[in-house]
Amino acid sequence: MGTAIPVGILSLRGQVVNGILMEGNGVLRVDCRRDARMRPVDTRTGQRGRANRRLRRRVWDVPMFGHRVALDIEYLEIAIGARERRVEQLAFVEAGARYTKRLADLISGLCRHMNISAVAHWTGLAWRTVKDMDRSHLQATLPTLHPRDITGVRVLGVDEVARAKGHDDVTGVYDLDTGDLLWVGDGKSADSLSVFLAELSQETADGIQAVAMDMGPAYQAAVKAQLPKATIVFDRFHVMKLYNDVIRKVRKSEFRKADAAGKQVIKGSLYLLLGNKQRLDESGIARLEDLMRANQTLSTVYTLKEQLQALWSAPDEAAMKKALNQWCDLARATSILPLHKYATMLTNHADGICAYA
Repeated sequence: MGTAIPVGILSLRGQVVNGILMEGNGVLRVDCRRDARMRPVDTRTGQRGRANRRLRRRVWDVPMFGHRVALDIEYLEIAIGARERRVEQLAFVEAGARYTKRLADLISGLCRHMNISAVAHWTGLAWRTVKDMDRSHLQATLPTLHPRDITGVRVLGVDEVARAKGHDDVTGVYDLDTGDLLWVGDGKSADSLSVFLAELSQETADGIQAVAMDMGPAYQAAVKAQLPKATIVFDRFHVMKLYNDVIRKVRKSEFRKADAAGKQVIKGSLYLLLGNKQRLDESGIARLEDLMRANQTLSTVYTLKEQLQALWSAPDEAAMKKALNQWCDLARATSILPLHKYATMLTNHADGICAYA
């Protein structure tokens, strides 16, 4: 049952709160409509326009009373002149973002005291979402050092950071020992990172032992050119992200081939295949086991995912490389072509992956 509340309590400028409803999954839904008293104005130019159409989207807000909070908000696409169309911006959420500014502030604050996995578990958000929220918030709120003023860095982390949906990415550089953001630059090319690396003092550059990154060639080229003595390490998250893409592709293929009964088993199973079995409830575990019995291909892909994750428990680089080669042999022994391609990719990047150990 909905309850009308004053909008000022939730600080949602430009919205009228119709009520708060509890959804079946325990999410508190705040149902809003646009305040009709607000004139349609283009935030970029300050020019008044006219309402072209009404839009709705869901954004996540700070938890309330132990529940996740979803805001279902309404806003305008504004017509400026005869041809231009712009979406109005709201004070409490960045353009294109799926979370409020105050949630980003909370998440970033938690990341100063907890690791990303712990924050993701506590909030129910995806690991990558937490990471992007933290980096974007730091970029917007904290001044970064000039590269020549940076000293004492041993291990760098380099990553592309999504500002918001539909916006250009940026390159973030941070100290992996401390977690501090060191620098943010536009774009995600080799040139973006090279600008930072070229400005480091010779003493600082010589002291960098390793640089962690994804497996894209751009960042690798910049590090090899500017820090030839540093070891390139491909981080676990990106390796597993690419494997999750394999799972998606195989699942989609299996769904197309399945009969009606098989499709029913596979439907809605993606989160089971991608997630951590230890975090499933009893019904989730039962459904995963049903899926494994019903589809041998998906069972194989899921089992290999579990074995792949175990690579990072190897005691040293030699043991990890041996385990990686054994995993690749198992993947190639299947008849699943996306696994063959993934195994080739792992083999080609084995040195960088196993440098983690």
